[in-house]
Amino acid sequence: MAEHLPGMGAIKASEGFAFRVWAPHARSVAVIGEFNDWSVEANPMTSEENGYWYHPPIENASAGHEYKLWLANDDNGFARRDPYSFQVTNSVGNSVLYNHDAFDWGGNGANCPPHNSMVIYELHVGTFNNGPDADGTLHDVAERLDHLVDLGVNAIQLMPVAEFAGDQSWGYNPSDPFAVESAYGGPDALKSLVKQAHERGIAVILDVVYNHFGPSDLDLWQFDGWSENDLGGIYFYNDWRASTPWGDTRPDYGREEVRRYLRDNVLMWLANYQMDGLRLDMTPFMRSVDGTERNLPEGWDLMRWLAETVRQEYPGRIIIAEDLHGDPHVTSTDAGGAAFHAQWDALFVHPVREALEQVEDHYRSIADVTDALTHSYGDPFARVIYTESHDEVANGRSRVPASVDEGDQSGWAAQKRSTLGAALMLTAPGIPMLFQGQEFLEGGWFRDDVPLDWRRREDFAGIANLYADLISLRLNRWGHSRGLTGGNIHVFHADEETNLLAYHRWAEGGPGDSVVVVVNLSAQGREDQRVGLPSGGLWTLRFNSDAPSYSALFGHAESFDLEAHDEGADGLDFHGNVTIAPYSVLIYSQGA
Repeated sequence: MAEHLPGMGAIKASEGFAFRVWAPHARSVAVIGEFNDWSVEANPMTSEENGYWYHPPIENASAGHEYKLWLANDDNGFARRDPYSFQVTNSVGNSVLYNHDAFDWGGNGANCPPHNSMVIYELHVGTFNNGPDADGTLHDVAERLDHLVDLGVNAIQLMPVAEFAGDQSWGYNPSDPFAVESAYGGPDALKSLVKQAHERGIAVILDVVYNHFGPSDLDLWQFDGWSENDLGGIYFYNDWRASTPWGDTRPDYGREEVRRYLRDNVLMWLANYQMDGLRLDMTPFMRSVDGTERNLPEGWDLMRWLAETVRQEYPGRIIIAEDLHGDPHVTSTDAGGAAFHAQWDALFVHPVREALEQVEDHYRSIADVTDALTHSYGDPFARVIYTESHDEVANGRSRVPASVDEGDQSGWAAQKRSTLGAALMLTAPGIPMLFQGQEFLEGGWFRDDVPLDWRRREDFAGIANLYADLISLRLNRWGHSRGLTGGNIHVFHADEETNLLAYHRWAEGGPGDSVVVVVNLSAQGREDQRVGLPSGGLWTLRFNSDAPSYSALFGHAESFDLEAHDEGADGLDFHGNVTIAPYSVLIYSQGA
């Protein structure tokens, strides 16, 4: 009796590969490929009487062989790539047989840090490391991992790597959701990158796109020949619910086979690629047709199912939503919640960038910045906070230095205010995230055909060191800033007239834990400014964003340790007298 294996797509057997596909409207299905000279008659599949078709192991089918599925419907016959293709030649080419078990992980496994001790670095594979000696592949990303180690981040988030149309893209147009982009190097290249990142203590989070597929180079479209209203067929809605800003290609979240397809995709990235987490792109368009009201309840239910799958089957990993609507239900595990661990927080980035980008100081809102610092979805680390992301530095927006001073993106104002924003991000409760090149003052806006200028890493080495020092403080690597890993914040000084902020951050409080952050959002330096302190004794200056070691343009005021005086201020029992340079941040803590 022929071996009958579980699974979907091309299933590795003891000898060769078996095949299974969902094609409920096909009259017949066959496997064609290099192993049978692309014969339509050689390997017909058998209906399993539930919309699925199966072929037992073909012994001479080997990893690396190209193949497709031949479907017949009425009088028409047509070839399709396997919806579960783990590898393809390209987005208009063939599926390729691939054996996930053949890769040697060397004992490495997932390496996701605790959410309160995570700093993410978002990058785009095609532009992160591309130039005279690199081609923008996953292997080239691996060549720059030591830079990320030096910077101090402990997680990278890859923009989508599933096969997309063409060789250049942001990645948000997946043609083959289970295949790794051929131009990036394919599945082994991704595994190699993850393995090398884990060896360096860096987690890897992958951006995935489930709100739409394609819309071009899409073999899933009318996959088995059936459709309604000339729409997408079995994998898609075939009515008004198909509509998205990117084409009429929203998956049918109410159809069990499609739901299972998406869940299988989640499990593949976590199991076969050892991903430490996933970030779901634009979830408003999973729970809603137009991204506003929740009119796709089955989409919300699917989001919950995917998030619970990660929580239950891969505890310790992370699942993040790009929702951007400030909805606490997205990260709630209560009944009716979607159960994500964290969501991108528009309520941080927008007010902070507004404050950074204003030309005139009197237009900056200290109240809005305070709200951004203190906003919470219940769990302080249920939000990802940033001043730059792939969306925030494109689509009509630019990098912070360019937004601050387009005419002098490397000048004093651009350096001061962009690094001030970084300090706010890295001292606020939440999971901070940088975007590629932010640490060496990359300007302009993000495009998928313009690589990072790595010469800037040397030109602005001091700015990169500023980021590295902030990250070390954020992660308490020097042992005297544990409060920045805690969830507590008290903004005790917020002066709209002077644009001066001060806040206390702590986990449990006390020496080595409590941290005081002083922020000057003004072009004017402040001398002997009285601010409250949460306890007496010496408060040691741990970080000064205006230090001349960070930039030749810095060094406008000399700041010192603070001696706490008994007379209170700002509702606290003690105070200190702070001197702070324009557009600068000072960080203090107690203890050795």
